[in-house]
Amino acid sequence: MANADERRFEVLRAIVADYVANQEPVGSKAIVDRHNLGVSSATVRNDMAALEEEGYITQPHTSAGRIPTDKGYRVFVDRLSEIKPLSAAERRAITSFLDGAVDMEDVLRRSVRLLAQLTRQVAVVQYPMMTNSTVRHLEVVPLTAARLMLVLITDTGRVDQRTVDIGDVITEEAVSRLRTSLNSALAGRRLTEAAARVAELPEQAPSDLRDATTRVCTVLVESLVEHPEERLVLGGTANLTRNVADFPGSLRQVLEALEEQVVVLKLLAAARNPGAVTVRIGEENEDEQMRSTSVVSVGYGMDTLLGGMGIVGPTRMDYPTTIAAVRAVANYVGQMLSGK
Repeated sequence: MANADERRFEVLRAIVADYVANQEPVGSKAIVDRHNLGVSSATVRNDMAALEEEGYITQPHTSAGRIPTDKGYRVFVDRLSEIKPLSAAERRAITSFLDGAVDMEDVLRRSVRLLAQLTRQVAVVQYPMMTNSTVRHLEVVPLTAARLMLVLITDTGRVDQRTVDIGDVITEEAVSRLRTSLNSALAGRRLTEAAARVAELPEQAPSDLRDATTRVCTVLVESLVEHPEERLVLGGTANLTRNVADFPGSLRQVLEALEEQVVVLKLLAAARNPGAVTVRIGEENEDEQMRSTSVVSVGYGMDTLLGGMGIVGPTRMDYPTTIAAVRAVANYVGQMLSGK
């Protein structure tokens, strides 16, 4: 080993690896037996005493074994020089699982199921932030002589359907003019800008289309200014119950917190840049109910941040594998929803 600090970090890394794998406190003899550190048990014991004094490991009860603290996990995560890439088989599984998706909703549902399976934790995905979405097209479909269906399609693949009662018979020629007018105001514009343009249309409409335009635009503005980014898809909540011991006395609190979308949205708020993974460990979580968990989150999208996704699990988790899975799924979802 280059120096005592490096050797102590290798001892910490060994404790993290063994504790994550076995859920048992780790002793010096186990470290010497399982990890080729090239030093004696006495040296490892001294290093463990130093790590404990500095707050990186702790003794859960009067055994010889030690477990990592939040501070210990933080140093371990910060020193991950490179994240183990997913295997070719894992990447193929992601591709085949997500490629079958039929629309944005399906992509998000599949992403959550996939992340929960890959990490064996709770997965969460935020709906794309509409402030970053652009209208691709608006289709206007006559359902009856006096009723229309509006189909709004965004560049993120969101498809929103609304019906409008026109209150009077409308001809196919009038529907065609209405469609042209609406698309000229909407297509290629961000949703907030599109909402403002749509609100102005009734005043500009010819007198024979004014009433129909007013009714259609009222419904459209509601659709454009909704906030689906405040909606979340969760999956794999049952995974938390596999290791109840990881949440001493607090599993109910964690489950209750996950039901509160505001709490989870705050956890994902750290994901500001597409592809940049954020790891919050234990006490680093602002919400008291989540102090026994770690949250691995990432922004998804290509050039523009569309939303956040991540996993919630105990602090005793396989961080390298989890970070790799979250990053890989986010990258793939970003490509799909950005149309790349």
